[in-house]
Amino acid sequence: MAENQDRTNTVEEINKDVPKRIKAKTGFYYSFLTLVLLFCLIQIGFGAILNISKTISYRSKISTLSKIRDNAENHNQELKQDIKLFSSTSSLEGIARNNLKMAGEDEVLVLINNSQVQNSDKKKKQKKHKKK
Repeated sequence: MAENQDRTNTVEEINKDVPKRIKAKTGFYYSFLTLVLLFCLIQIGFGAILNISKTISYRSKISTLSKIRDNAENHNQELKQDIKLFSSTSSLEGIARNNLKMAGEDEVLVLINNSQVQNSDKKKKQKKHKKK
């Protein structure tokens, strides 16, 4: 009988140690899972912050590009109107007369150059200053 009691004591001691081991293993697993979940939460947080910042930058780029596009469309409309104006013969004749200094077949063109008169006055003044 004494042997049976020794066996039962050892079995009871083993049974007492088993729950401690199981508790230690489950505690380790819980702490490991907690760390994994914290890591996942940190990753989700950084991902959300990066996505929000990218969204803000993309919206600002879209607004600037839409402004540029609108300006280009307005410029194109102005150019189309200029093409219509320049394609008529009267406007071409005006451009030829004013900008290109051209005349018609029966016309005589007289050009008065004011810069030569001004240049000669400057030269006279320079000569007077040199003589003194």
